[in-house]
Amino acid sequence: MIEFIAQNMAPIMFASLIIFMLIGYPVAFALAANGLLFFFVGVELAPYSNGSITLSWPLLYALPERFWGQMANETLLAIPFFTFMGIILERSGMAEDLLDTIGQLFGPIRGGLAYAVIFVGALLAATTGVVAASVIAMGLISLPIMMRYGYDRRVASGVIAASGTLAQIIPPSLVLIVLADQLGRSVGDMYHGAIVPGLVLTGLYMLYILIMTFWKRDSMPALPVEARTLGSGVSSLIIALLIAGAVAYGAHILLAPVAGANADIWGATIGIIIIYAFALADRTFGLNTMSRLAQQVIIVLIPPLALIFLVLGTIFLGIATPTEGGAMGAVGALIMAASKGRLNFSVISQALASTTRLSSFVMFILLGARVFSLTFYGVNGHVWVEHLLVSLPGGEVGFLIVVNLLVFFLAFFLDFFELAFIIVPLLAPAADKLGIDLIWFGVLLGINMQTSFMHPPFGFALFYLRSVAAKVPYLDKITGKKIQPITTGQIYWGAVPFVGIQILMVALTIMFPQMVMHYKGSGPTVDPATMKIEIPGDLGGGLGGGLGGDLGGPGGELSSPPLGGTPANPPAPAQPAAPDLSQPPKM
Repeated sequence: MIEFIAQNMAPIMFASLIIFMLIGYPVAFALAANGLLFFFVGVELAPYSNGSITLSWPLLYALPERFWGQMANETLLAIPFFTFMGIILERSGMAEDLLDTIGQLFGPIRGGLAYAVIFVGALLAATTGVVAASVIAMGLISLPIMMRYGYDRRVASGVIAASGTLAQIIPPSLVLIVLADQLGRSVGDMYHGAIVPGLVLTGLYMLYILIMTFWKRDSMPALPVEARTLGSGVSSLIIALLIAGAVAYGAHILLAPVAGANADIWGATIGIIIIYAFALADRTFGLNTMSRLAQQVIIVLIPPLALIFLVLGTIFLGIATPTEGGAMGAVGALIMAASKGRLNFSVISQALASTTRLSSFVMFILLGARVFSLTFYGVNGHVWVEHLLVSLPGGEVGFLIVVNLLVFFLAFFLDFFELAFIIVPLLAPAADKLGIDLIWFGVLLGINMQTSFMHPPFGFALFYLRSVAAKVPYLDKITGKKIQPITTGQIYWGAVPFVGIQILMVALTIMFPQMVMHYKGSGPTVDPATMKIEIPGDLGGGLGGGLGGDLGGPGGELSSPPLGGTPANPPAPAQPAAPDLSQPPKM
């Protein structure tokens, strides 16, 4: 019996971790306690394991170094930077301005508010990267307006929750930073690979709304004329955008000899700056050369777009690392909040407190995972998982199907940080052995983990929306009508179609991997496995004929001492006393 337990320590350890978490023990401490408990058991059972357990007491000395390695990881510094940026932007009122303006722009068409929520959700995802901030902001601002004008409650709640989760997959997503770190890949490559899937998923959400407007025509009515306070003027906006495009193209032509490949970026920047300055001047001096709607759209949209370029553009161009991009984004968010007159000590204090809580949460889980992995690798758990996954029927396709089903079902109980720190390190070696590109694999897992925010009944996006949705009837301030509350069941059922869309996106990413693989570019790539290093036979006369000559004995044999070197029979070095591995280390 003891031999059976010793030789199957890895699955027993994994099952024990699941039991710990199902009991409700905090994840970080469940990982650490599980790791330490089985470390002590593993050391005692090592003689009965037939070599499958390689744990010994001195191995505990490796823990401080593993902790320090994680705390000194500069890549993870991007997490507090992007979190701080997102919270400052949420406090600055940017989401409110965007939703009001884009809602007015799309208002005349059926389902316009839903389109606006999806569009603004994508913009907030590209500037904040924080799901909670996006869902709460849109729930507070858009949900009452949707209820006021007769939107179906399921559709309204589902589209708000789903749009908030776009922050999971659209850079600068926090989960992509963690996945890149756990997979040992570049955060910049992970961001580059996730851009197209994020945009495609946004398009699928909009396609669903379009279908619903034809299938259930009364579920998403257009805004009435009296609610469109900015009036009309879409043609004025189109003309302004055409002029900006012409200016950008002209600047591109002029700068091409000087700026080279970056001329298009500089041209677009100049065009945007000119049209933004013109819109500000038109409003300030009352020139009335463009409509109020065009003015508002340009003035409200360009600052967050500029912030997106400041963060993601510098990363993709290779000017800044993700950590440096996050720092610039945090500074940009402070400037935007100050320009709106909403930056004060209270806002900064709340943002710092929330950032510290989230960063501490991530770090504690990561340190607990380090303790767990030390023991899990010591009982050859990684070998057990790799053999289990690599031997699945169907090869690469079978592996992907099983892994995605596993992550999908675990997402019912675990959030994305826990999945990234516990499950991903176990899956990565098997994926790498099967020849799967780890950037593509990471983006695929990121899309799948997005469902963890939408799963009834434990989806965090649903909890966030429930916290801000009306729970009792109330009188609308504008229309004076009595608005019925939104039930938890309506929120859950509204999320189901969007979970289906996210699963469809997982399938599309598997079927069309080029959506992610474009991050490699079109240039030639070098496979390190095909590289060959040859040492020339003669490196010059300085060593008496090079490495092929006098370094050894006759014919360059390295088994003999070099000429004029050490004596023929050097004294044997003293052997240190072997440590007693049966006892705990003495601190």
